[in-house]
Amino acid sequence: MSTTTDATTPPPVTLPTDKELVLKVIPMPADCNANGDIFGGWVMSQVDLAGSVLPARYAQGRMATVAVNEFIFKQPVRVGDVLSFFAGIAHVGHTSITVEVEVYAEQLARQGNYVKVTQARLTYVAIDDAGRPRPVVRRQVAA
Repeated sequence: MSTTTDATTPPPVTLPTDKELVLKVIPMPADCNANGDIFGGWVMSQVDLAGSVLPARYAQGRMATVAVNEFIFKQPVRVGDVLSFFAGIAHVGHTSITVEVEVYAEQLARQGNYVKVTQARLTYVAIDDAGRPRPVVRRQVAA
């Protein structure tokens, strides 16, 4: 297998070791825009799902997305790419948890080579059964 890249293919990167793999998904043709790339909104929804995993575990309960602080599309996502979503807790507040999510694509034709396609920073708030913010108890979380 060749590891060379052309002008349209970014060089492969190493997957993060400081974040947890929280989701893997393969986009399908129904997720495409008119250009044949995956809709940015579809990627955003997957990032929101992936980003909620660690805060829900940490807060041990319901969470709601309250802010998308940063969202950067670095490369297009194609049908059939295997997307790996890595997340890490960046900050724990009184009722909120901020998470950083990185998304890497593995193309079918270039298995084992990953390209960073998206990075985001989202904030979630812990909520009670009535949907009101509730305190987050600071604690250690096993990885």
